Amino acid sequence: MNLGQLFLSGLAIVFEPSMLLMVLLAVVLGTVFGALPGVSATMAVALGLPFTYTMAPIQSIVFLVAVYCSSITGGSISAILFKIPGVPSSAPTTFDGYPMAQQGKAGKALGVALVTSALGGTFAAIAMFVLSPQLTQAALSFGPSEMFAITFLGLSILTSLDSKNILRTLISGLLGLLLATIGQDPMYGVQRMTFGSKQFLSGIEMIPVLIGVFAITEVLKQTGETKKLNAKDGIGGGKINTEMPTWKEWMSIKWVILRSAVLGTVVGILPGAGATIASFMCYSTETKLSKYPEKFGTGIIDGIAASETANNAATGGAMVPLLSLGIPGGNAAAVMMSALVLKGVQLGPLLLINQPNYLSGTFISMIVTNIVMVFVAIMIAKMFAQILAIPYSFLGPIIVMLAIIGSYATNMSVFDVKIMAFAGIAGLLFSALKFNSAVLILGLVLGKICEGNFSRAFTINRGNLFSMFNKPIAGSIMVVCIAALVYPLVSPYLKKMMKRSNKANK
Repeated sequence: MNLGQLFLSGLAIVFEPSMLLMVLLAVVLGTVFGALPGVSATMAVALGLPFTYTMAPIQSIVFLVAVYCSSITGGSISAILFKIPGVPSSAPTTFDGYPMAQQGKAGKALGVALVTSALGGTFAAIAMFVLSPQLTQAALSFGPSEMFAITFLGLSILTSLDSKNILRTLISGLLGLLLATIGQDPMYGVQRMTFGSKQFLSGIEMIPVLIGVFAITEVLKQTGETKKLNAKDGIGGGKINTEMPTWKEWMSIKWVILRSAVLGTVVGILPGAGATIASFMCYSTETKLSKYPEKFGTGIIDGIAASETANNAATGGAMVPLLSLGIPGGNAAAVMMSALVLKGVQLGPLLLINQPNYLSGTFISMIVTNIVMVFVAIMIAKMFAQILAIPYSFLGPIIVMLAIIGSYATNMSVFDVKIMAFAGIAGLLFSALKFNSAVLILGLVLGKICEGNFSRAFTINRGNLFSMFNKPIAGSIMVVCIAALVYPLVSPYLKKMMKRSNKANK
């Protein structure tokens, strides 16, 4: 079956009235789940599973893919309006989205987030459809060494995030890495910094820390101010109109969108990487490539575009190894895989040969989802914005309640709620001492993945570091990482030397 036949087959599957209605329901569910604090994309897909029990296998994958894509987009709504990342991959969106809301530009921030989400998801769907076999082979060539180099590239942003305060930024990142080491060693099972507590054996959960640092810290900051969040604070008394940027603004971020779509798709294809790594990596990449890196984190559309394009592009990338090899590209894809296996579907290379309708149905459903979710998310954003008309003396406790529910729902554990509360207090302390909470989260998110890949690569290469990085891809990426880490540290000295040499020449 050629690409044209696959395309027509996908249209016939998705545009059947009952299937189209089901996709719409999935988009609404996914967007709402994504906008709720603490509900990860994986949890959203898991919550959507019961709806698939009476469905045929191809209907199940279409429904779950729609939930998955729209939940990633939904996370940007609470990230921009409340500074609470609805899903972990929306954490970088808060860096510029929330400051824009505070400047009275919440509508524009949401407009950028929703459109770039759709563009990223659509680009990834087309890449999945056209290049699935080739991209799968490329992903298989990435071993633990390459995966470590890629995740370390995300950490190399540390010295670039706050050039005026590099020392505190580095300390923040190192504290995040330290938190990531709590629990059992991934290779040998040795306990580290558990202080005799069994609850620390599985490590520090990311979602409670995210909610604590972003949501609880913000509530604690606002506690003394019993007022409404009005237009001056970012939201017009609970009324919000999604505003699209001007043509000139779109043209200014066209390369940001393209780079993030490509990189997000590639990262999504890599097994175990996922949308969170994609969004952090693309955000850090754009800070390095931007002509005005100092504006990142102050409220510019470039940061939102990079994060939201990347995390939605990763959703399409994650489908490539799932459908082509039967290897889930991330946790949400693993949940989808379990649903299909329960229905007797044999995922892998033969699936694309014997039942190509799965690829075509998934492809068309992703494109339809990315278009529909823009309009659905606008309506849901308006409903969420109504909450901001409530005086903060009432709104604060509501946010805390949602934060508690989101943290508890992670593992149904009160211990996670305690971690969330401690993270909120620590975030307030970080803010007072001018440390960087975002870098702390970056260290925690990427630290575990870095360590796991490094341990596997170190073991495979029998403890030989040179052997780990003498491969072309891994070695090249590590050179870029080291250059990115060192340049902000040495650039002031280089500038001084250039000034001295210029004066001497004169």
